[in-house]
Amino acid sequence: MDNHDPVHNMPLRVLSPLSLKRHCLAGVFLLCGLSSGAVFAHPHGWIDLSVRLLVDDRGRATALHQSWRMDPFYSLVVVEELEAAAGDAGFEAGLDQLGGEIRDNLKPHDYFTEVELDGEPQALAEVTEYTVMHRDARIEFVFLLPLAEPLPLEGETLRYRVFDPTYYLEVVHEAEDGTPLNQALTVSGDADCRRRILPAAPDPERVMEAAMLDRTDEAAPGLGRHFAETGEVTCE
Repeated sequence: MDNHDPVHNMPLRVLSPLSLKRHCLAGVFLLCGLSSGAVFAHPHGWIDLSVRLLVDDRGRATALHQSWRMDPFYSLVVVEELEAAAGDAGFEAGLDQLGGEIRDNLKPHDYFTEVELDGEPQALAEVTEYTVMHRDARIEFVFLLPLAEPLPLEGETLRYRVFDPTYYLEVVHEAEDGTPLNQALTVSGDADCRRRILPAAPDPERVMEAAMLDRTDEAAPGLGRHFAETGEVTCE
């Protein structure tokens, strides 16, 4: 077992009778896995997602303000380790450091986000505004993802997908009883836009491929895209 965290260089601790190990998700993200040798079907954890599409006074999309709420088990392990390693710097300083490391590790992967305007892929800019919070027993990563250039929305449809390419983590919009919440996708300003969240519809072959992967396997690049929900904004 690797006894050193590959993301923010904290030594691991035994948190319960079941020895826990922190994994670096494809070199990008942290997740908790049991080291008992049990076999798990993908995914191994999840993120509850909320997105606010920012629109300027000229009706152009400028950024996606995203909130990622980590699953309770992952959140518990992170909090335990941050508290143990807080020292003189304090817990809040540990959260700040974690936020920077998450941002830096997501950057080469376009922050797990794809954006299209009427089917054409759109470039993204760098994330400079972000924070990590501990709220309601969950770790929450909040960040502003700018578009490389403003996108006129009048008469257009903007779509986005947020997903881990390896499908080690499942990213789903905030929902209740399987139905996305209204606040899971919002649009700023006075733009006249329709919003909807489309469920993933992977073909059976992809479902079988994901189910056969255990926590030690590496998924084929791009597998997660087939399981991604699609946020859609159409403006008049």
